[in-house]
Amino acid sequence: MAVTSRGLEGIVASTTRLSDVRGDIGQLIYAGYDINELASKVSFEEVIHLLWHDRLPNRAELDFMETQLRTSRELPEGVIEFIQHAPKDALPIDVLRTAVSMLGLYDQDLIGEDPLDLNRARAKSITAKVGVVVAYFHRMRQGKSLPPIRTDLGEAAHFLYLITGEEPGPEAVKTLDTAYVLHADHGFNASTFSARVTVSTLTDMYSAVTSAVGTLKGPLHGGANEEVIHMLQEIGSIENVDAWIHEKLRQKQKIMGIGHRVYKVLDPRAPHLKAMAIKLTEELGESKWIQMSERIAEIMFKEKGLNANVDFYSATVYYSLGIPTDLFTPIFAIARTAGWVGHVLEQLSDNRLFRPSSEYVGHTPGKKVIPIDQR
Repeated sequence: MAVTSRGLEGIVASTTRLSDVRGDIGQLIYAGYDINELASKVSFEEVIHLLWHDRLPNRAELDFMETQLRTSRELPEGVIEFIQHAPKDALPIDVLRTAVSMLGLYDQDLIGEDPLDLNRARAKSITAKVGVVVAYFHRMRQGKSLPPIRTDLGEAAHFLYLITGEEPGPEAVKTLDTAYVLHADHGFNASTFSARVTVSTLTDMYSAVTSAVGTLKGPLHGGANEEVIHMLQEIGSIENVDAWIHEKLRQKQKIMGIGHRVYKVLDPRAPHLKAMAIKLTEELGESKWIQMSERIAEIMFKEKGLNANVDFYSATVYYSLGIPTDLFTPIFAIARTAGWVGHVLEQLSDNRLFRPSSEYVGHTPGKKVIPIDQR
């Protein structure tokens, strides 16, 4: 018998080897590794290899992966021209979505002996370029020149270098790299599912990632971290937290960054981001941001039994790194691209078109057409 489940809650749509979200016990697994085992112990590039090849790389494999990514960063001239002429007040996530689609126009140099080789080449190319697109647009809208692409920096370091034009410090690089690891994949979340549904029609990888970026943009998905920092800025100080939160609760408004669709207990990524946020804000002498965050989390757990999620503390982490607020969601996309293309590769390896049914709740069949002049 068919089951109707709004939002597909409780529905197992397919299988995957990439990641497992165990919401009842607060556990996130990447290809057999607990996220707590991976965070701060492996690089983002190692996680990319893990998600795409089902195992962590050895030294030679990691060197090869890093080389492939670093030599795939150059954007086609047409994409650079698009970024240059995009409205300066455009949302960076919209620029990224359009640029990913445009990258598909310049695919002819990516060749392979079979579709798997071809799509793995595309996966590396897209993953390498998304950060460059975001950083280049940020530089363009500031009226600044574009720093030359470098091949001696990892993904996190290269992004920080591009948006600032300066060599990033090791602590900033480590922080962003760990954030990338924590955001790389998360089961059949909305954007990943969108990518898999799209590619299940046997369209191309660029279309699938474009679909995923558009899905991530929504405030109920990737856009939540931007809303968190806006909330903290509106509250202003630790003294205002209690009254502000209780008024929002009285109005039955959602507190962004609190609660999770899947996790019934603490999001396992949140403690790592919280620790990084504490360290960064203390170093910068801006501890009010983490103090406000901790108080909000305390109130929400006491009043609603809800925990902070990955977006709640990532907002303070990115803000403390000096990253503009409207780049928070694109950074989420940069990290999650590793998971998206991994899921695309997996979907194509054993494809079946997604075609769910729907429950019709419209008018009873049998209505007759009334002539237009009599309606």
